Amino acid sequence: MTTVLLVDDEPGVLFTLSELLTERGHRVISCRSGADALTKLDEADTVVTDLSMPGMDGLELMAAIAQRDPALPVLLLTAHGSERVAVAAMKQGAYDYLAKPFDIDEIAVVIERALEARRLRIDNRRLSAEQILGRRIIGASKPMRRLLEAASRVATRNVTVLVRGETGTGKEFVAELLHAQSSRAKHPLVRFNCAALPADLADAELFGHVKGAFTGATATRPGFFNQANGGTLILDEVGELPLPIQAKLLRALQEGEIQPVGSGRIDKVDVRVVASTNRDLAAEAKAGTFREDLYYRLAVVELVVPPLREHKDDIPALAAEFGRRYGERFGLGTIILEPALVDALVRADWPGNVRQLENTIARLAALSTGGTITLADYQAATGESTDAPAPAEAADTGPAKSEAGFTPASEDEHSGLPPDARNGPSLKEQVEAFERGLVGRALDATSGNQSEAARRLGVSRVTLIDKMKKYGLEKRGR
Repeated sequence: MTTVLLVDDEPGVLFTLSELLTERGHRVISCRSGADALTKLDEADTVVTDLSMPGMDGLELMAAIAQRDPALPVLLLTAHGSERVAVAAMKQGAYDYLAKPFDIDEIAVVIERALEARRLRIDNRRLSAEQILGRRIIGASKPMRRLLEAASRVATRNVTVLVRGETGTGKEFVAELLHAQSSRAKHPLVRFNCAALPADLADAELFGHVKGAFTGATATRPGFFNQANGGTLILDEVGELPLPIQAKLLRALQEGEIQPVGSGRIDKVDVRVVASTNRDLAAEAKAGTFREDLYYRLAVVELVVPPLREHKDDIPALAAEFGRRYGERFGLGTIILEPALVDALVRADWPGNVRQLENTIARLAALSTGGTITLADYQAATGESTDAPAPAEAADTGPAKSEAGFTPASEDEHSGLPPDARNGPSLKEQVEAFERGLVGRALDATSGNQSEAARRLGVSRVTLIDKMKKYGLEKRGR
């Protein structure tokens, strides 16, 4: 359901338009002043405002909206004789205007057009981000739509952003999305895991060092800030940064200046910082375990990624996407999840959030022979006879990166941990899945000719037949 924000100091106009739009299936928020409207802006899909109002008028409100959300369409209601002002307002960014007294049907049509224009802008921006990121963005549930739209608005503004959420929700993906939708998208995107290194090494990695600055510094090396110059630097788990490094980070954010370790020079950098954390930095700042001034500098805008339990409506689409991805990765072709399995996944608890769901689907794909994966397959793979995830698939509390509550990339792209340590498919399972895919493709490419398939694989026909039996591929050979 779309939301229309109505702003007019005349109660009669508000009542008439509210009744009209409600009948047409829209949610309506009515405000009698521009100042009040600004407090409701985050809920709106379009704004219809009177041009002449006491206090903040329609033009001032439109300018304030443009600062906060340039993609939000604004329609102006003008009195007779104000058309020249309205036309000038359109040149400044207003979507359209209507003169009072207005025609009910006409204004309904114009509002529908404005809402459609906003939907197209959001869809186009999402498609562009998907092309840059190389994966789909899934999030049709209300909490995820709000997050995606907020991220889309913030992306165009050159401000630091703090992305907060539980482990496995997809904080890093949100950070990547901000970069992909920003004007910096063609410039570097650099990631730094703040929990991965001790203070002295973190200093050198972030800000760089000169030759001889410390034992082992055999050459001058630019830090991540220099590497990200002109682009975006993602600071994953920023709450883990030691206090001495926090002071240097604050200077980099405030002044755009860094000092490499062992150097007397100051380098100017143009970097947008997006930080992520699963900790309550506001509470830690008050407790003195995190610099309060740095917290406020990082959290100019704060985005909260909801846990999977709060957007379970997205589980079917997420599970299907993971099935498609791992089917391709393991050479299994199209993988389908039977409805009973999907229902069980929706009902299950996911303390490890989207990361845990992805690892579950990856395990099922690694153990399958392709085609349809059933609830029985899940129960056999996990040793469970219930719908709940097996204990072995519980939440991961380590520092491995979480990809998005949309369509995460697999964790082995970002983490050095072995799969079992992340509760995903074991190395043996992944190797077998890869081998099964190679055998299956060779059989398909040779129309099931075992001798030719064995030749292409560089194994004997006896070995090939053993592999076919092992992976249940006998029917694909001749």
